[in-house]
Amino acid sequence: MLNDMIHRGPDAAGEKVFKSVPGMFGHRRLSIMDPEGGNQPINNENLSMSIIANGEIYNFPELHRSLAGKHTFKTKSDTETVLHLFEDIGAGLVDQLEGMYAFAIADGENLFVARDPVGIKPLYYAEGDDSFCFASELKPLSGLPGPVKEFPPGTYYHSEQGFKTFYTVPEVVTRNEPVEVLTRRLRNTLEKVVDSHLMSDVPLGVFLSGGLDSSITTAISRRIIGRPIHSFSVGIEGCPDLESARMLSCYLDTIHHEYLITVEEVMDKLPEIIYYLESFDQDLVRSAIPTFFTARLAKEHVKVVLSGEGADELFAGYGYFKAFTGNDPVLQSEMRRSVSTLHNINLQRVDRLTMAHSIEARVPFLDKEAIEVGLSIPAEYKLRGNPPVEKWILRKAVEDLLPDEITWRKKEQFDEGSGIIDFIEQAIAAKFSLKDAQKHREQYPAVHFRSLEECYYHKLFTEVFEHPEVIMNNMGRWAQRPDYQ
Repeated sequence: MLNDMIHRGPDAAGEKVFKSVPGMFGHRRLSIMDPEGGNQPINNENLSMSIIANGEIYNFPELHRSLAGKHTFKTKSDTETVLHLFEDIGAGLVDQLEGMYAFAIADGENLFVARDPVGIKPLYYAEGDDSFCFASELKPLSGLPGPVKEFPPGTYYHSEQGFKTFYTVPEVVTRNEPVEVLTRRLRNTLEKVVDSHLMSDVPLGVFLSGGLDSSITTAISRRIIGRPIHSFSVGIEGCPDLESARMLSCYLDTIHHEYLITVEEVMDKLPEIIYYLESFDQDLVRSAIPTFFTARLAKEHVKVVLSGEGADELFAGYGYFKAFTGNDPVLQSEMRRSVSTLHNINLQRVDRLTMAHSIEARVPFLDKEAIEVGLSIPAEYKLRGNPPVEKWILRKAVEDLLPDEITWRKKEQFDEGSGIIDFIEQAIAAKFSLKDAQKHREQYPAVHFRSLEECYYHKLFTEVFEHPEVIMNNMGRWAQRPDYQ
């Protein structure tokens, strides 16, 4: 299992066998906080508890200060803070953690496992008659006895109590306040959460597609840090993303890196991309392609990147949201639903394709406070104008940070702006005929394929996984609501 996840943690490996109960912890480490001293598993002072974790706890400095008088810390790692907090208050610790995480704590004969509120960090489990196995990806669990399932976001498991949900995306009552007040609150919140996400003991950068969301995280990060930071962009030569990213890099004074993708390289890397993505969903694979190459580029310079994921869901950024114009309650409900479903689609893409290159991606727009503030803004301020401008209030909140060409740039999805869609269908059609697709469909009559392109992705999917059915049973589908398409 550890060998299947070496890409997630190439810096160190740790194991612990428990004598009191038949069990074992294994951990692959990507060293971000306390690179020298934070190897896992980490034990408490009397060795009665152990923890392994993936992710970052952004409020751990405050938690550490509150615990320092009661505990002796052996590391400067946020993971050890989680362990000591669990010692003090048990399962209630999940209400105090701000961050992205999946962690497990062994407490004598008991096991406690938790996943962050919206599922930024992945977690899966296989439960047999007398066993409970878990891992950060599906690959290590394939072939184990018992059905494999996704560990739900905002949930913890206790071996004596079972599963308990501690967070769901809130149904926030919108604030009927002047737009200036809402805009100021949104801007203050964005600055606060980006600041917390810049915590790192290793080099950090930003994904900069040139679109609004990545530009916001870049601009705020640059202002907070106060010096040039690394920014990364990829695309087909001449595509809109590269041109916008270059312009914004000059405007913000970032240390900019870009990579030109070719058709041949994409087709060559598709099996690898699908293997790490753990999905054949057409929209997810398309957007995974530029993510894969951007992460590979970033790996040469940094170990942590900030991304603009989540803004489209919170501020009505996708085109299909415009079908709800004038029906604010339905639009509000749809935005909440879309945030709730990110864990096994876009968040899975970001996690898998960055971890494929052993770098960590952070998503400040999906901080709990940012979600609550975003959903509290009336829908009329998110789609505004005639024709409606998506993410209107988000654009207003950052007008002074960005040039107008970026602030009011038309929304394009990552695969569109990077130029991927322009060639991927043609390249696949030249390699995979209608006859090939029909033959593959007949082999998998229970699978609904939306196109020849997706059928080809599924063919590669069945070739790169020994147990593709385990992956399929836990695979999300990126689908806008069919009744409004």
